[in-house]
Amino acid sequence: MSETDSVGRLTIYADYVCPFCYLGKQSLEQYRDEREGSLDVEWHPFDLRSGKRNEDGSIDHSADDGKDDDYFEQARENVRRLQEQYDVEMGQELAIEVDSLNAQLASWYVSGAYPDRWDEFDAAIYDALWQDERDIGDPDVLAALADDIGLPEAEIRDAIDDDGLRAELEDRFTDARQQGITGVPTFVHDGYAARGAVPPAQLERLVDGAD
Repeated sequence: MSETDSVGRLTIYADYVCPFCYLGKQSLEQYRDEREGSLDVEWHPFDLRSGKRNEDGSIDHSADDGKDDDYFEQARENVRRLQEQYDVEMGQELAIEVDSLNAQLASWYVSGAYPDRWDEFDAAIYDALWQDERDIGDPDVLAALADDIGLPEAEIRDAIDDDGLRAELEDRFTDARQQGITGVPTFVHDGYAARGAVPPAQLERLVDGAD
């Protein structure tokens, strides 16, 4: 790999409430740790709760999205399998009562205002939900996560209530759908995509073209 090629770029479409996005992030970090060159990752938000979100932020489980008890049991089995594969412990396997909209608003704000701190904030949100079982839809939780890494709590709270920022985020959700993204995580590089919590070797093939 030449010095010019050592800097890779990868786009990831993800939603914090997706356990496979968390597991895919663990796979991505394993790949980044093993990669000789640096890897720039661009996050694109995706809204899994679209169509199931009540006005108060609660989840409407009566909305028909084709996911029944068998689906969720299979999802749990897949989560357990990937936990073992990637050697990742999780505090919970699914988080069907949690809405990520506020977390995505906060994250979108940080990605623009503090781009050099976004990776850390992104990881903190994932860990809060999947390790500590905290409600990342709660503005108090998000403000505390920001404070823990030295970001201003007040700015995070303001971002969550910012209608203009919410409109930007909705545009990103729409853009994802228009790009043909139907599930997450989806990793995209140079017009090619890998969907799901794929292993580090598959991410290497996607980005570096390794055999």
